[in-house]
Amino acid sequence: MDLPPLHRQFLDDVLPRIQREAGVVGVAASGSLASGNPDIYSDIDLIIVIDEMSFEPVMTRRLELIGSWTDLVAGFTGEHVGEPRLIITLVGPPLLHVDFKFVRLTDFAERSEDPHILWERDEELSRALAQQPAKASRLDLQWIEDRFWTWVHYGATKLGRGELLEVAGFLAYLREAVLGPLAAVRAGRRHAACGGWSRWLPTRPVHCGRP
Repeated sequence: MDLPPLHRQFLDDVLPRIQREAGVVGVAASGSLASGNPDIYSDIDLIIVIDEMSFEPVMTRRLELIGSWTDLVAGFTGEHVGEPRLIITLVGPPLLHVDFKFVRLTDFAERSEDPHILWERDEELSRALAQQPAKASRLDLQWIEDRFWTWVHYGATKLGRGELLEVAGFLAYLREAVLGPLAAVRAGRRHAACGGWSRWLPTRPVHCGRP
């Protein structure tokens, strides 16, 4: 796996420490590391796979464990993104954004894309993935159609009132919920992984006022 030096050094340091935790049966990477296109600005998305008996005790000690694995600057749980198993951290220096998602071995195979296995005990992660194929999520076009024009009207009222910061926030949401996913589908990419879409989106000329 081709990684920037900072990311490589982090993994070289942290993986041996994670392996010493008895309840951990494997570590995998998702996101840009799994897709093979990380750059120096990429964060690291780690999946820490725990055996069934150790899962609950580990969940109560997540920040403590992470602090024993690396130099933890800040960390908090991911309820705000709908994933309470996630710990979002800043580690370093040098500073690096690392997400640690703790999952049961029985839940590891439930996925929309294949992660990259960094380390596993007795090939348990490989067997779990082999037994259950990834299920790519599909973009619900009707869901978008049912909401889009109401959203546009809402944004137009904010623009008419001169509430430019609200308009900026609305456009950012529209990019995440509609434009980015649609562009990903158009480009043949998974819409769930459309981060950084401005880098890969095909360009085409736009002629305003013409069909």
